[in-house]
Amino acid sequence: MSSTVTDMFASRYNPSFGMTLGAVAVTLASVAPQASGQDAPRWERVAEHAGWSPRDSQGELVFGDKLWIFGGWQSSYEAPPRDVWSSANGKDWTLATKQAPWKHSDLPMSVTFKDRMWMMGGWYNGRLEGHSATNQVWHSTNGKDWELATSAAGWTPRIAAAVAVFRDRIWILGGTENYYFGDDNSLRNDVWHSADGNQWKQATAAAPWSPRAYHQAAVLGNRLYVFGGGNYVPRYQAFNDVWSTDDGENWRRETAAAPWSPRLWFSSAVYRDRMWVLGGWSNQPARNWGDAWYSSDGKHWEQLQLKAPGWKERHELSAFVFRDQLWVAGGHAQPLSNEVWALHLPADYFDSK
Repeated sequence: MSSTVTDMFASRYNPSFGMTLGAVAVTLASVAPQASGQDAPRWERVAEHAGWSPRDSQGELVFGDKLWIFGGWQSSYEAPPRDVWSSANGKDWTLATKQAPWKHSDLPMSVTFKDRMWMMGGWYNGRLEGHSATNQVWHSTNGKDWELATSAAGWTPRIAAAVAVFRDRIWILGGTENYYFGDDNSLRNDVWHSADGNQWKQATAAAPWSPRAYHQAAVLGNRLYVFGGGNYVPRYQAFNDVWSTDDGENWRRETAAAPWSPRLWFSSAVYRDRMWVLGGWSNQPARNWGDAWYSSDGKHWEQLQLKAPGWKERHELSAFVFRDQLWVAGGHAQPLSNEVWALHLPADYFDSK
């Protein structure tokens, strides 16, 4: 790894954690094949270098039959990017705007809801003076023009909360109020929901799952799931527990320890009636992950085993379900990436399992 790459990676994370940048990560290529032949499912690299610059921690969603990427992180010592990009095929990308009106675009919460794209919370200015989190909520129908739904949502300014659309509402779950300079007291396990992005109602001030950030949420069947995440400053902690609810207030623990390693900064999606855990990062020792896990109930998880290698291990990647495929894009793969990958699993892929 070049000194430039090492410096870029180290600037994101506090070196006091003793990270070993050369740690070897698990990759999809390391697991045994599940199928053979040229028709076996495999990750296909759709774009080696997408139109947007390499980044991680960006907003992402599917809207208007297109993939969308906006904002993110490129350095801890500069303001985050404010550009918005879309693609109808994952290969060819169009710039909607170079500078959106929101500025807190590092680790925001993004979702498609009621025929709009939504951008909420996030961090601004890295480690520089004037850094801050926000509880602004923005929406757009074209990626260029953004409207402020509220300058101060009911939940406190925060980043890296889990977000989902559930029971015709947007849900915000947990997160942290401070990024590089926070502690355990900055973490939250409150749960909020809104029918319009403006007015927010608290479902619970303290869910039974531990306060955390850098986790994920997924909706499967009639339940909302929360899993993984934790914190990394000033004390690293990571979880692999899974919780679910049908109302946001009453929760049950599906498992205290899923078989995937406890991790931060992973991504998730729901594909083929299963929730997925994709990539991420763990410390002690420091490592990126390139694995993919799935579950239909939150209790039982299996690792996806493919014959061909896929994307390089990475964290803070984007995940999408689009045109009957599972997609990943960008993320920190040492160095930052602007690759786009897609996987198609046949509709009956899991029937024999």
